[in-house]
Amino acid sequence: MVCRLQLQLARGIRPSRFTWAAMNDPKKGKMLSIFPKDRKIRISIVAAILLLILGGAIRTGEALWGGTPRDLFHKLAVPEAQSATTFEHLPEFTGLVKRLRPAVVNISTTQEVAANHVFPNPFGPEDPFGDFWGRFFGGQFPQGRVRQRSLGSGFIIDPDGLILTNSHVVDNARRIVVKLSDEKEYEARLVGQDPKTDIALVSIHANEKLPVAPLGDSDRLQIGEWVLAIGNPFGLESTVTAGIVSGMGRHIGAGPYDNFIQTDASINPGNSGGPLINLRGEVVGINTAIFSQTGANIGIGFATPINLAKEILPQLKTKGKVTRGWLGVSIQSVTPAIAESLGLDKPRGALVADISKDGPADRAGIKVGDVIIKFDGTDISEANDLPILVARTAPEKQVRVTVLRDKTEIPLTVTIRELQEEQAVASIEKGKLGLTVQRVTPRLAESLGLNRVEGVVVTSVESGSPAEDAGLQRGDVILEINRKPIHNLSDYRTAIIGVQNAKNLLFLVRRGDNTMFLALQPLA
Repeated sequence: MVCRLQLQLARGIRPSRFTWAAMNDPKKGKMLSIFPKDRKIRISIVAAILLLILGGAIRTGEALWGGTPRDLFHKLAVPEAQSATTFEHLPEFTGLVKRLRPAVVNISTTQEVAANHVFPNPFGPEDPFGDFWGRFFGGQFPQGRVRQRSLGSGFIIDPDGLILTNSHVVDNARRIVVKLSDEKEYEARLVGQDPKTDIALVSIHANEKLPVAPLGDSDRLQIGEWVLAIGNPFGLESTVTAGIVSGMGRHIGAGPYDNFIQTDASINPGNSGGPLINLRGEVVGINTAIFSQTGANIGIGFATPINLAKEILPQLKTKGKVTRGWLGVSIQSVTPAIAESLGLDKPRGALVADISKDGPADRAGIKVGDVIIKFDGTDISEANDLPILVARTAPEKQVRVTVLRDKTEIPLTVTIRELQEEQAVASIEKGKLGLTVQRVTPRLAESLGLNRVEGVVVTSVESGSPAEDAGLQRGDVILEINRKPIHNLSDYRTAIIGVQNAKNLLFLVRRGDNTMFLALQPLA
């Protein structure tokens, strides 16, 4: 006899409620069936059977498409471009912040700066005879000095209290106060500073070991890499911002060793000296400057590479300053037109615009017009590479320098000397004036309509700089500074260095067929 058993899954059904019937019973000629008489129970049995069938179908589907129905729905409802790869791979900063924020400090300083005139000069702040009027009117225009407070950031690099920051944060500070993330405050002392790279080292004495921010390798940074900035913008302590590396090796005219990391991580006044951190929790830069016409962040910030700081740290610790190599040349960039005239396949190297008399380059036989294409085994891709390489070279070291002269490569040996404060770095700097210059060549003299090949010509004027405010323009030929003749670049540098603390500089310039005096007020 063939029988079929249908299961009732509903709770509370007793076997006594089932009736039996014969199925193909030869004696009684009836069908045998197990089925309840109650209609509701029969409907429940059918529903249970359908659920079992559906469950089997689902398991079969999972085997076929490799996921649950929910996964299939997600694939159908959410486009592939907005899948997990978009949202699940964003960086997680909370762990880094918890670990590194205690190592970031607030630095407040009290500084002495030059005061403005007590009474306004009737001829304006650029009057070159301000001192004369002050004496004439019985000293109504005293300069004096006033105290000014400023805020910045820094980060601890040694558990005993060594802190890295920017030189401009602590420059001329009478008092330095460091506040930790736990609100403890300490008087700090300046260990050493290097204005040329805008790096300073200060220290505090705490009764405990302090948290440290580990230093990374800025040479490993890649454009597009995520970075984190921690600092005290506008006095808002321990502010955290994030962004990416927007560019590398930026030259912004801040000094002879420009080689900045550009980032769009929000950096504002007060962030100066704070760390730029990679996703491995390592400091890769010191937040230093922003590009802004309003003073607030617009997504263009600059950080000093930490490898540059690591190079000079030993000297800052032991000597309080940095000793650098000096080559004794002034250089300019090789433009495409210059490269073509010199027979170069592309613009490269550093064009020698002037040479310090009896300096290392002069003694080695380097001449004006040479293009330095290799220094101590390193190719010079662009002019700004040379000052950094020279600075890193120890004084008295002999290095091989390759120059291109008359389309011929000439190897020379140069003995590097120590750079003194009054000596020019191997570049033509904007500095506090905001202009770059080069010597007047015969070709320039001809194009400018000059009768003599003397003086220096302005090659660029920085927007918003003292030079622009004074009215200097590209193409102006500087003939005198403070009534001293300027015959060449050496005269120019000597004049600038000799009056670097002056209130006003009186320039005599030739523009076209006219000569004029312009008063320039350097930045403090």
